[in-house]
Amino acid sequence: MANPNPRPDPDETLVCVFDTEQESEAMVVSGLLEVEGIDCEVTALDAPQDVLPIGGTVILVREEDAERAREVVREYRRTSNEGGEEDAVAAREPEDDVID
Repeated sequence: MANPNPRPDPDETLVCVFDTEQESEAMVVSGLLEVEGIDCEVTALDAPQDVLPIGGTVILVREEDAERAREVVREYRRTSNEGGEEDAVAAREPEDDVID
């Protein structure tokens, strides 16, 4: 049986549309993207703290799906902040992060 929501082909150009330090938030956003029919890849960014102080999770999508994915992310952020909740760790919206 074919996977109804296959991950993007690693030979395709992938674009980062979301990043966060909260893996659980990345899983919520990836679920929203999948509901919209957008294939995505969730990737952890881990590096030793003494070398590069980075960590977190990014979501990659095909370049042709990037704009629609960003719309989904914007809607998620808008609705998640309507209740007056402040995001303790602000996730940025990478505009031109392309992964080959």
